[in-house]
Amino acid sequence: MAGGEQILAIDNGTQSLRALIFDLRGNLIAKERVAFKPYEAPHPGWAEQDVAVYWSALETACGKLWQRSEVDRSALAGVAVTTQRGTVVNLDSAGRPLRSAILWLDQRVSQGQPPIGGLWGLLFAVAGLRDTIAYLQANAESNWLKQHQPEIWRKTDKFVLLSGYLNYRLTGRYVDSVGCQVGYLPFDYKKLDWAGGRDWKWRALGISPEQLTDLATPGTTIGQVTAEAAAATGIPTGLPVIAAAADKACEVLGAGSLTPDVGCLSYGTTATINTTSTTYVEPIPFIPPYPAGVPGCYSPEIQIFRGYWMVEWFKQEFGHKEMMEAGHMGIPPEQLLETLIKDIPAGAEGLMLQPYWTPGIKLPGPEAKGGVIGFTESHTRGHLYRAILEGLAYALREGKERVARRAKQPITSLRVSGGGSQSDTALQITADVFGLPTARPHTYETSGLGAAMIAAVGLGLHPDFSTAVDEMTHLGRVFDPVPANCDRYDALYREVYLKMYRRLQPLYKSLQAIVGR
Repeated sequence: MAGGEQILAIDNGTQSLRALIFDLRGNLIAKERVAFKPYEAPHPGWAEQDVAVYWSALETACGKLWQRSEVDRSALAGVAVTTQRGTVVNLDSAGRPLRSAILWLDQRVSQGQPPIGGLWGLLFAVAGLRDTIAYLQANAESNWLKQHQPEIWRKTDKFVLLSGYLNYRLTGRYVDSVGCQVGYLPFDYKKLDWAGGRDWKWRALGISPEQLTDLATPGTTIGQVTAEAAAATGIPTGLPVIAAAADKACEVLGAGSLTPDVGCLSYGTTATINTTSTTYVEPIPFIPPYPAGVPGCYSPEIQIFRGYWMVEWFKQEFGHKEMMEAGHMGIPPEQLLETLIKDIPAGAEGLMLQPYWTPGIKLPGPEAKGGVIGFTESHTRGHLYRAILEGLAYALREGKERVARRAKQPITSLRVSGGGSQSDTALQITADVFGLPTARPHTYETSGLGAAMIAAVGLGLHPDFSTAVDEMTHLGRVFDPVPANCDRYDALYREVYLKMYRRLQPLYKSLQAIVGR
């Protein structure tokens, strides 16, 4: 073990990579961020990234970090990696990428996959899951590669998540964390391990055990930084590399949500609500909870795909004036956008939005689309902006109620992370829609903090996760619900929002049949 008491966290997101150093009190000592274009789209619906972009960003971020006067590399005790989920990399027998990474945002599908037969097929038919399994098969990157790029697939010695690739580049070993396994892989979410030999997932995905990494529980030392990696990044040779977890799992931990009564909302590209549970609870039947950052625990999750992406969409389509002014003033555009809604009352004067810009597997169904109802001549773009924030809060409240009902455990307080958490208006709307106190963590970098917390426990710098949460997470501003707003939101949620999808679903199906999407 290194002798220091600081942790280096590498947080590789969709639009940037951040190198962060935390102390054992959760203070952010130093940070460097390297932005990059989120993805390339060689064809409509595709999302790919040159794998070299990620490693180059890691080298650059760390190189800048060491130039900072407050950074002492000898104080580092270990390094942990957290990344975007579900992004896959094909490696050849020498560990070299065979093609660009396929991102979690990718929407390509492989048609004509053979259905699962035998006993599994019979069980799926009885359970009414044939369509769900067919959806998973069609969306699995491995199946698309086998169908459309068979020469690449034949050369694929290892098929790894982005986290597994970065851990390999740091240590020279094909080892990844159990807490990172979120994607179309033959993983048993209940046992928190690769699926058993007879599991249907091997047949459905066509991946062999030899193509996968070894797995380590969060907090395990998976290797040491090699001399080659040290030369490229400046991270000290021999520094322990600790298995962390995926970015959402680390966010939950970094926000201080260690028990099922504390809900963690992530206001990022995908908006989510998660809790941490010691029991396996499927928030939607047959859709598993994901691995938590705490060993042996689960993170029930409801996702709103393209969640706070809608705020970015609004800025690009309707917020040109605010974006230009914010650029001149050197402030985030959201600060100016919030002035658009400061005088608009709760409920956006009847404008209601359903935030299903991208469909899900089962909730919503694959036919789902976004919906906005209630337009009148008095509505402005400010009303639409507020309706977006309120619609996301409604959708996440529905997810919160589903998780609480399935777990038989009420959620009594909220933590909010992600880019949207920096908006006071968004957090007040959240508190009012949920009717619960809503807190902003002390740092915006909750996923990096969560990775550092896992490393601190794994290295014995904190004895357990309860201590790590007590010592390294702190609440920032707390937003208390406003009773009058709660009453209005509750009525709109129950009488309008919860009925929207069911009423609009037949129209979505008709749209899909007519226009093909």
